[in-house]
Parts: sequence; structure tokens; C-alpha cells
Amino acid sequence: MESKPLDPKGKLYLIPTRLGDDVPLEVLPISIKKVLEQVNHYIVENEKPARRFIKKVSPSKSQRSLIIHTVNKYTDTTEIPSYLNPCLNGQSIGLLSDAGCPGIADPGAEVVRLAHEKGIPVTPLVGPSSILLAMMSSGMNGQNFSFNGYLPIDKNERKSTIKALEKNSFEKQQAQIFIETPYRNDKMLADLMSILHPSTRLCIASDITLTTEFIVTKTIEGWKNEEILLHKKPTIFIIQKD
Repeated sequence: MESKPLDPKGKLYLIPTRLGDDVPLEVLPISIKKVLEQVNHYIVENEKPARRFIKKVSPSKSQRSLIIHTVNKYTDTTEIPSYLNPCLNGQSIGLLSDAGCPGIADPGAEVVRLAHEKGIPVTPLVGPSSILLAMMSSGMNGQNFSFNGYLPIDKNERKSTIKALEKNSFEKQQAQIFIETPYRNDKMLADLMSILHPSTRLCIASDITLTTEFIVTKTIEGWKNEEILLHKKPTIFIIQKD
């Protein structure tokens, strides 16, 4: 029987990173270290934290050997397809986010889309997702939930969105997950406290996997007796009205 020729394309590895400045291999599997040691081409959200992460996980790897392209809000989108050329030539590429899993609330999703269009194998590696870890820890409906990203900044739009999410959570019995820019977390919490029904449950999950980790679910009424400072702490918010 004639054997089929091997696909010459390299892989696009989706490489999770830490959620904060903790010891990498305490929260990441050894498989990530093995891939980092094999791959020299990377597409990253920002170069400096990516280099720091690679050096932390694989100290012996030559930084000069790394070929790095960035994909973020400043990137010329017409250049992104060319970043995948090494895969077409048989070399694998690693895709890195600044924190957590690439492609999830992350500009790397566009790279993954292009990889599928070009027939490049996509290989996700196991690692921490703050969204899923928060959902796991919330005690809310893990069979029916929705991630809503960032809520509107405009005061009136935000109020309408929060009310709509609360309504959906009740009518669909669906946990509603969202995030905020860390320096605006305290304002977000204040808005939730003033807009949501007292019986609605709110999970606040901050600094997940770090020594300062804080994950607590209470009703809005229960939170009114608490004083919490979330400023600049990466935080996931989850609400559900039963």
C-alpha cells in the first residue's frame, strides 16, 4: 500500500501563559515548556511580556533565536497573514497572549481564523483560562453561561446592558460573565451594586491562581456589608438571578 505524503505544514500552537507573576510550572503543564523549547517563531500580543515568559519557562533558550510578530490594536491587519508563512514552509509557530489562553478575549483569534483558512493545523495546549476558572468556582449554572466581554463605558448604555444581562440570567437561567479594565473595576462594582436586584447573585473572582486570589459569590444584598478594593486587579464578574 502506498503511504500518503506527510503534510509539510508546521503547526500553530496556542500556548497559554500565566495569569499573573507566579511560578510558571506551578500552573502550566510541562508540555508547554517542551513546545517553547522547540519553537522559534511566535505571534504575540506584546513582545516584552512574551519574551519574559519564554525566558522564565525555558531559561536556556536563546532569545536571539526568537522571531516575533505582534498582533494587537496597533497592528496593520494586512500584515497578519504573512506572519503564518513559516507554517507553510514546515516550521511551527507559537501564539501567545499577554495572560491566559490565546484566542479567548484576545486578538489572537484572528490568527487562528487565518490558520484554518490556510489549512494550517491548530493545536491548543492546556493552561489557565480565568473565565473558565471563575465559572467553575462561582457555583452558578455551568451548563448554560454566556461570556459578554467588556460592557459599554457610557453610563446609560452600561446600565441598560447590566439590566438586560440580569433579565437574561433569570429568563434563561444563564450565568452572565463579563470583564472590565482593571483600573475601572471599583466603578463597575459600584454600578452592579446600585443596578442589580438585591437577590441577584454576584461572583467576584480576582487574581485567579495567584497568592492573592479572591473568589467569592454572594447576593447583591450580601455584598453591601463588604468593603472590597479591586483597583488594578484582573477580575471576572459573574451574575445570575434565580
